Amino acid sequence: MVFSSTIFLVLFLPAFLLIYFFLGVKLKNLFALAASLLFYAWGAPGFIFIVLASIMADFYLVGWMNKKTGGIKRLLLALSVAINVGLLLYFKYANFFIENINILMEDWGFAQVTWTRIALPIGISFFTFQKLTYSVDVYRKVYHPLRKVTDYALYILMFPQLIAGPIVRFNEIAGQIEDRRANENNNNRLTGFFRFALGLAKKVLIANTLGEQADLVFGSDPAGLSSYTAWIGVIAYAFQIYFDFSGYSDMAIGLGRMAGFDFPENFNNPYISGSITEFWRRWHITLGRWMKDYLYIPLGGNRVSATRIYFNLWVVFLISGLWHGAAWNFVIWGAYHGFFLVAERLFLLKLYKKAGRLISTVWVFFLTLMGWVLFRADNLDHALSFAGSLFSSGGQAGQLYFEGKFYAVLIIGAFFSFWGFSRLIEKKQQWLLAKNRGQGMLSLMTFTALVLFVVCLAYVSSSGFNPFIYFRF
Repeated sequence: MVFSSTIFLVLFLPAFLLIYFFLGVKLKNLFALAASLLFYAWGAPGFIFIVLASIMADFYLVGWMNKKTGGIKRLLLALSVAINVGLLLYFKYANFFIENINILMEDWGFAQVTWTRIALPIGISFFTFQKLTYSVDVYRKVYHPLRKVTDYALYILMFPQLIAGPIVRFNEIAGQIEDRRANENNNNRLTGFFRFALGLAKKVLIANTLGEQADLVFGSDPAGLSSYTAWIGVIAYAFQIYFDFSGYSDMAIGLGRMAGFDFPENFNNPYISGSITEFWRRWHITLGRWMKDYLYIPLGGNRVSATRIYFNLWVVFLISGLWHGAAWNFVIWGAYHGFFLVAERLFLLKLYKKAGRLISTVWVFFLTLMGWVLFRADNLDHALSFAGSLFSSGGQAGQLYFEGKFYAVLIIGAFFSFWGFSRLIEKKQQWLLAKNRGQGMLSLMTFTALVLFVVCLAYVSSSGFNPFIYFRF
């Protein structure tokens, strides 16, 4: 079940909100957990018991760890991390590992390994990171462990951010799980509904329209694509993935706000970045912060030699690439971004400063587009062939016909992707998405949200194309 589906918009969401608002404080967590279990089981009923078993094991293991000191405490932390990382490696990367082993076995003339492919539990990449933050935050005594296993299960399985984030760290939300009455007011509910509707519109009206054409381009033989068609395809995909993922994050933040939770922001106009370093401060913000605080800093952060810093950056972004998908093109995508992060520390940032904001932003957007080719392609060979078509004079010009509606949405997507280049607009955007609003503004936002909601619902009901890119991660 995804947020942009008819069953969620018409049945699940209204029923959840109606019951949730009228429940007493003591029952809200249990009901939210029950709804989250239903939400997860709807899409992956076979995995719900595995997820619940791992949650229970982690809860009691961390509780035990919190009572210990010294070596025993470190050992229990290592065990918790090993269990969670082990499950992620098995479910997400076992197929990838066996496939590559079999390629080598075939090249060497040996019999291939017999293997039954493993299905991927929905959202495992996201909730594994949240489980790790619970273990580490309790170990570091940033926050005390939760008293109820049901509260911990709610933190991990909370349906607004279960499938694709934002990655909510335990110390950011622990207090709200225990008591969020201060956040449960009409201002948060109405601004939350506005944020949800805004994200829904970004996903349904922009991302879906662009994605349908991007799929046609990337699904074609790269050798037969004209350079113009290939560029249109990758630009459409760049805007699709941005509005798809940021739209989902907006919906998650809005849903959380309606329920009394305050989730962290996840996007901030990433395509106006003047460097790849800035891009990762604006794109998937919660992932970047997680990688920094739970991986980069433990590796030594900026406290080590310059050579070690560059090595650490590469390690972090190789892991980030592999986290996104079990395929070589994702690994190389991570290495690609890691390369430019290192190059910027060495000399590129100085060049960007001399070139000026506009030129550096255009250049970084170009680099990002090249990265999206790796990210979107079916495999590495496909990515290389497609990249070649971007700079080739061959192909069949006019092979794919793009309608006026597509070009209109592409222009709209470009406008809202780059409008934050004006600092004034960026500040206004932050003001628009804030929580506290006067009655007049609340009325206007609610009316706008209702219009967007109805239009999006009509679009979803009449369209058969409604993918969600990060659903598989």
